[in-house]
Amino acid sequence: MTIEPISAFNDNYIWLLQTDQGGNYVVDPGDAAPVLTTLEARELTLDGVFITHWHPDHTGGVQRLKQATGCAVWGPDNPKIDGIDHRVIDGDSIVIDNLNLTVMAVPGHTLDHIAYYSPSLLFCGDTLFVGGCGRVFEGTYPMMRSSLARIKALPEDTRLYCAHEYTTANMQFALAADPDNAELHAQAKACAQRRSAGEPTVPSTLAVELASNPFLRWDDPGIVNSLAKHNRLVGTGADEIFESLRRWKDDF
Repeated sequence: MTIEPISAFNDNYIWLLQTDQGGNYVVDPGDAAPVLTTLEARELTLDGVFITHWHPDHTGGVQRLKQATGCAVWGPDNPKIDGIDHRVIDGDSIVIDNLNLTVMAVPGHTLDHIAYYSPSLLFCGDTLFVGGCGRVFEGTYPMMRSSLARIKALPEDTRLYCAHEYTTANMQFALAADPDNAELHAQAKACAQRRSAGEPTVPSTLAVELASNPFLRWDDPGIVNSLAKHNRLVGTGADEIFESLRRWKDDF
């Protein structure tokens, strides 16, 4: 199985998944054009589409891809999304070729947000980024932290396929929020080198994010101290620490 990004818009990644049995699937195609270009160049057929949430930069290409390829579409049970053939909820299992994907509800960024998990990989949409996490648009801060806690509990070798190249900005904030974290400094340097070489910083691994991503480190005293130092701490509970971080990032 191979997984690779198709770039779209300014910073979106549409993930192309090719199974060992020859199946071809994409995740969050906000734009059909780059997907169709890739398929044509490689003489591939598209078998399916997976959607994580309703935002147009993740769903905008669905109808055109369906019309052009006849592919099936899996996604959240949300009437805002047109073209879903298989509406899935938390705990559902999707079997494609020899790959079994489990649906995880991870609301917060949006209320309908789901992720697709199989041992060693997670398509997490806009819930978790390299060095960051999604804005809380429709949910609550406790809801978002709970979703991140679900991801945090996965095996540490899980590869995280998020939907945006936000890493440079995320690292700037992370270094302000967690300046004494040696693992973070090493990660920021490595990511900067990848971007300088024109390479994606995604996927990351959960092990790397646990060590360096402040939005998974609400229980770290260094994060709490940094929030207090910058007069950003609204409370010492886990949800309050997470909210403090996310609100600081919103203003950063």
